Amino acid sequence: MRQAMRPMDSIISAYRVHGWTYLMGVPVQGVLCELTGRKTGCARGKGGSMHMYAKNFYGGNGIVGAQIPLGAGIALANHYRGDGGVCLALYGDGASNQGQVFEAYNMSYLWNVPCIFVCENNGYGMGTSASRSSSNTDYYTRGDALPGIWVDGMDVLAVREATRFAIDYATKTGPLVMEVFTYRYSGHSMSDPGTSYRTRDEIQEVRQTRDPIMLFKNKITETGLVSEDEIKKYDTEIKKEVDAATVLAKSDSEIELKELTTDIYSANIEPKVRGTHVNQQFPHASLKKAVNL
Repeated sequence: MRQAMRPMDSIISAYRVHGWTYLMGVPVQGVLCELTGRKTGCARGKGGSMHMYAKNFYGGNGIVGAQIPLGAGIALANHYRGDGGVCLALYGDGASNQGQVFEAYNMSYLWNVPCIFVCENNGYGMGTSASRSSSNTDYYTRGDALPGIWVDGMDVLAVREATRFAIDYATKTGPLVMEVFTYRYSGHSMSDPGTSYRTRDEIQEVRQTRDPIMLFKNKITETGLVSEDEIKKYDTEIKKEVDAATVLAKSDSEIELKELTTDIYSANIEPKVRGTHVNQQFPHASLKKAVNL
């Protein structure tokens, strides 16, 4: 998808955006330092795993489905400015049943905003299968008046070409829904082993036959675009870069307390931020200490 995006295009997604953060221009150390809450992080350690940002990248969002109306708003801004840009608003199959998703569809269609609603269908929402949580698992058909397309998310080139088509359509015609069908190898979280509602054999079968990295590697080596030795060289270089960034992420310092109340707005109108300074409402000494940042 990133390969198909143009300089004026934007993206907003859910809370697993570490890969997108890197693709949108943040170096590896900026991602890992943000994960560990360090000052070298792309949001000075204030955002953590979810809230990472870069130019034209509106980060991850912790509330399920909340990024969809926000993405419509970003696309509306493109429409107002007339800059030709589109916004890709990404969400999972688990978030597809949120009411705000359909509201965003409706408003985007009425206002003709250039938004691409991308449903990343990995087959499982939290700890259950899509078929148990959704009455209609053909997510690309859910846009009502919005057209929809289905894409094999395990094929790198298919996703790139589908995104190119979607950007062209959104620019000329209006919003659409794009379902990208992929697969989730791991559980939803640390509390979810990912094997209580599916078999290990199912996971292994996908890894061995449909893994997107493996398939793309086979394509470029079989066509002679790159050799196995070159791929090994790239792997070694990337691992060194990540290892160095990991060292920094573990050793870098955190920001000082006085910086915690900055960056709330791009330009603070009020000299003081309410609730972060001692006042007469908190006469008790321990409370004074707690709020005196």
